[in-house]
Parts: sequence; structure tokens; C-alpha cells
Amino acid sequence: MMSLLHHCSMPLARVVRPSPRTRAAVSFATSCSTRTNSQSQVLLGLSENDLQQLSLSFGQQGFRGKQLYHLIYKRKLRDIQEFIQVPQAFRNELEEAGWKVGRSPIFNTVVAADGTVKLLLKLEDNRLIETVGIPVEDDKGSVRLTACVSSQVGCPLRCSFCATGKGGFSRNLRSHEIVEQVLAIEEVFKRRVTNVVFMGMGEPMLNLKAVLEAHHCLNKDIQIGQRMMTISTVGVPNTIKKLASHKLQSTLAVSLHAPNQKLRETIVPSAKSYPLDALMSDCKEYFKETNRRVSFEYALLAGINDAVEHAVELAKLLHAYGSGYHVNLIPFNPIEGSEYRRPYRKAVQAFSDALESSKITVSVRQTRGLDANAACGQLRNNFQKTPLATDSDNLEPQLPNMDLAVTG
Repeated sequence: MMSLLHHCSMPLARVVRPSPRTRAAVSFATSCSTRTNSQSQVLLGLSENDLQQLSLSFGQQGFRGKQLYHLIYKRKLRDIQEFIQVPQAFRNELEEAGWKVGRSPIFNTVVAADGTVKLLLKLEDNRLIETVGIPVEDDKGSVRLTACVSSQVGCPLRCSFCATGKGGFSRNLRSHEIVEQVLAIEEVFKRRVTNVVFMGMGEPMLNLKAVLEAHHCLNKDIQIGQRMMTISTVGVPNTIKKLASHKLQSTLAVSLHAPNQKLRETIVPSAKSYPLDALMSDCKEYFKETNRRVSFEYALLAGINDAVEHAVELAKLLHAYGSGYHVNLIPFNPIEGSEYRRPYRKAVQAFSDALESSKITVSVRQTRGLDANAACGQLRNNFQKTPLATDSDNLEPQLPNMDLAVTG
């Protein structure tokens, strides 16, 4: 090493000393890294104030940060070189310093007959994640567009009825990788997303820090109301209390799937580490802390948990831990290699009637995107654990060759 230094043609101090502008940019990047889980080089997820500080660190005026904010969150551009309102020199400096917008290409698109669209996004490490856009037209003709977003690549909890769990787990998503799914849905549908549900691939509570950062960005920067967002969980010890401390106005949806501990363990293996009584107690405290009711997801599996007796037992369980709960029934969506079956409509109706007669508010989820393998429990792809081959880097992003004005 010393020999190498002796052969340098200029003093070492001149070699390693960065310019004031570079030092400021590095300092800003370091502060962002501490705050945003090592996402220092990604613009998506930064607030307007952050972007102003970034601009100043590059020797630009503060208003450049407002321009960046507009281009990222209003114009929703994908690449820094598309920021033509910003000086070319500034764009080049951002890229040379390693900054990027943080948008992934759409690798594939599947469109269901009902208008539901499933996208595969190819992440920087060649992993694929799925996100689903669900358009629903109400009686007045207005369209609600829901984005069902993933929080992990795969899922480690391996619920027995879920295709994603059967595919294994790779890693947590970073917050900008969650946010960009909503922007991708808006890009395809050419309209704003009105609702977001954290119900895609993965368990949000196992990636709570990134989920909360994404939730904040979607609310403050993408401007989706907190009450228009739902965070779903199958139940992870201590995380519901942690979520309650943030006092969000979003809905907490707990995937219950059984009215007792023994049956639940056969459907949800992770339930062994989180007894049903403890889960329900945490849900009760969540309601007290936030004044937001908890919604319970219940996948109906024919001959397993769909009997009227199960409904009566479920109602007793809910009443034992308070009131104001809502149950969302989800008739099982068939997946390849599963031993479970979808219940008949009569069984679904009988279960629903039993809950209502016990004064439990209930709804039956309308199955969407079934023919596109995009319905609840069907988010699965073959690349969850193994990255794409290197030559896939040359694949062109794919957008659907169609006009999705949305017919519902």
C-alpha cells in the first residue's frame, strides 16, 4: 500500500478530498440512509423538504426541489433524464452521484375479463413482485380503483391455502418498492388510485418499518387518504401494539380464518407462536388506542371451516372481545396443487346468515381477477426465490396493448 502511495503523481490529500458540493451531497445521502433504511440514492419516497435539501446540497436553488417533487409525484416520471424542466447539468450530477427515481419496469401484464389487472414488476435485483389493480364501478357510475400491493418478495408464513406462501420467501421490499406499485397501477389505468390494500405478496407486519414509510408517502405525497388504506396481517406477536402506537386512521384487517386455536393452527402454521386469545386481546387494545374498528378476514374452505357451527363459534369469540367488529368472508380461490375446495354458494350464505343473526357485521368479498390468477390468495410467480437470468436485463418493459378506461 505504501509503495502505491509513493508512486501517486499528486499529493494524497488532493486525491481523496471531495469538493464542497460533493461533501454536501454525501452528507445529505448519509442522513437519508439513516432515516430511510439505506435508500439514500432513491428519490421516490423523499418529501418536498428532503428534495429541496438535496438540491441545495448540489449547489442548486431550493425551488429545484419543488420541481423534483412535482416531476416525481405529480407528473410521475420514471427517469431523471425525463426531468427536462431541470437543467441538464443538474440531471447529470444526480445520476453521476448514483441517484435515480426508483421506478421498476413492468415485466408482464395479465388482464382478467372483469377488468382486474395483475402486473409483474422487475426489481433492481431481478426479483419479480406482483401488484393488482381492481376497478369497481358503483351505482352512480363512478369508479373506485384499488391497488393491492405487496410488502415482501414471497412470504415466510406459508399459510396452507395461499399460493404466495407456497412459493417461498426471498426478502422484504423497501418502501419505494411498495410505493411504486401504486404508481404502476395508475400508469396502466391512466387514472388515480383511490384505495390501497396491503394484501399482496408477503406479511406487512414483518416489514413494518418500510410499510409505515410507504404508508406515509402514499398519504402525504401521493395524497391517498389514510382511511382509504388497509393494512392486513395474519398476526405477528407485538406488532399490532406497535402499529396502534402510530394512531393511523387506516383499517387493520386481521386474517383469522378459524374460530378456535386448534383449527387455526392447521390453516395458519404461524398461529402456534401467537395464540388466538393473545391476538384478540391485541385487537381489542388496538380499537381502544385508535378508535378504528378491526376487520377480520375469513377464508372459507369447503368442509374445513365453513360450517354454521364455525360461524356461531366465531360470533362468540368476537363478542367476547368487544363490539363493532366486521367480518369479511372470502370464498377460497382455487390454486394449483391445493387440497382445499371452494364452498358452494349456499354454504357461504348460511355462514353469513349465522353471523348476522348473532349481530356481527359481515360482507362477502366479490371474487375479482380469478381467470388471471390475481384473486386473493393467488399471487404467485415462479421467480420468488430465484432471480431472473442475466439476459432478462435486456427485456423491454411490457405495458398492456389496450385502453383501460375501466369498465368495472
